[in-house]
Amino acid sequence: MRRSLLIATVLTALVRSAPAWSATVDGIDIHWTSTGNGPDAVIFVHGWTCDSTSWQYQVPAISQQYRVITLDLPGHGRSESPKDGQFSMELFARAVEAVRSEAGIDKAVLAGHSMGTPVVRQYALMYPERVAGLVLVDGLVQLAGTAPVARPRMIGAEGQRMREGIARGMASTAPPEVQEQIVKMMLATSEATADGAMAATWDQSFWTNDVVSVPALGVYAGTSSVANPDGLKRLYSQLEYQVIPGTGHFLMMEKPQEFNRLLGDFLSKLSY
Repeated sequence: MRRSLLIATVLTALVRSAPAWSATVDGIDIHWTSTGNGPDAVIFVHGWTCDSTSWQYQVPAISQQYRVITLDLPGHGRSESPKDGQFSMELFARAVEAVRSEAGIDKAVLAGHSMGTPVVRQYALMYPERVAGLVLVDGLVQLAGTAPVARPRMIGAEGQRMREGIARGMASTAPPEVQEQIVKMMLATSEATADGAMAATWDQSFWTNDVVSVPALGVYAGTSSVANPDGLKRLYSQLEYQVIPGTGHFLMMEKPQEFNRLLGDFLSKLSY
C-alpha cells in the first residue's frame, strides 16, 4: 500500500472511531463526533453527498487547540433520512443546531464545504447568537434575484451517471488515492438523498442578500468553478478571502497542510 494511501486510510479510521453521539431533529438521528478539549469549538459541515470524513485531515490538526465537532447531515453518512423524504437548508441548519445543543457548546466557528457553505450561512441567519465566525470552503455563493437554476435530477440510471461524473470531476485534481475516496464517499449516498439535497441546494426561496456580520474566511480552490469574491463580499461584511493554487473542489483534502494553516491563522484572530 502506498504511504499516502496508508495515511488516508488511517486518518479515515481515526475520524470514524472518534467518540460518537447522536442528536435528534424532527425524529431523525444525527450522527456526530467530538474530538479535543479546547475552550473554543469548530463545527465542520460537509458538502453534497459527502460525510464527516471529508474533514479527516483537519480533525487531528485543529483538535490540538480546539474542540472539533463533525456531523453527518440528514440522509448523509450515518445519519438518518427525513421521515417525509423532504430536504431543505432549514432542516440542515436545524440539524447543526441540534448537534451544537447536544454538545453543550455556547458559540462556535462553523466551516462549510461546497453545499455546506449555504448550510452554515442558513445557520448563521437562524442562530446568529451561536456563531463566532464562518469558514466558506469552495462554497456556493447564492444571491437573491439571480436567474432561476434548472437543477438536474439525480434519479435513475441517467442520474447515477451524472452523479459519478460530478464526483469524478470534483475529485479530478486530487491524488489518485484521494480521488478514489471522494468518489466512493459521494456515490455511497442514497439516490433519494442525492436528489433531495440537490433540490434543497437550488431552492431559491432560501436565497437572501442579508449581510452576515461575523468574521468570515473564504478559502477557494485555484481551479474553482464556484468562486465569486464580489458576491461573497456582498454577503459577508468581514470577509477574508484566500485561494490555494493548484487545487480543486476538495482543496482541504488535496493540500491539507496549507488549508489547516489558513484555518488556524483565522481561528487565532477570533474572540469567542
